[in-house]
Amino acid sequence: MHDGGKQFEPLNIAILTVSDTRTFAEDTSGDYLQESLLKAGHNLYERKLCTDHLYDIRAIVSQWIADKECQVVIITGGTGFYDKDITPEAVSILFDKTVDGFGEVFRQCSQNTVQLSTIQSRAVAGVANRTLIFAIPGSTGACKTAWGDILENQLDARTKPCNFVPHVRFIK
Repeated sequence: MHDGGKQFEPLNIAILTVSDTRTFAEDTSGDYLQESLLKAGHNLYERKLCTDHLYDIRAIVSQWIADKECQVVIITGGTGFYDKDITPEAVSILFDKTVDGFGEVFRQCSQNTVQLSTIQSRAVAGVANRTLIFAIPGSTGACKTAWGDILENQLDARTKPCNFVPHVRFIK
């Protein structure tokens, strides 16, 4: 539900795809997120791809949260239950605050498509240096669920009764 009195505020959103096997040419999840955020009126801050390496992930995200121009980071991949899936461990340590409800709501929404397999999703979100960080599974279907059911509205200042926009830093 949108509040007619508020204006849409485009955000600068970075996308990080975490994968040991994908290239940009095969990154349909990153493509979907990029197209969706641009269609919604946001700006693509930067898009990168890296392997499932804890310190590589952490270094990229740390660079983005240190830059006052980057307001949101969406990470796709590395949130599963396999040994190599370490995205939550890589980024959670950076959070000033954890958005516990994000993972809960994501799993609830995902249950419609992947049934009880959603229990193995370790989607997480938090705020670090007034930058929102969302880590979601790497499948395009999961990205569609995260964007369409949660992020598109929560990253829109017009969404009421509340949204994430007041929690990001704004460039003056």
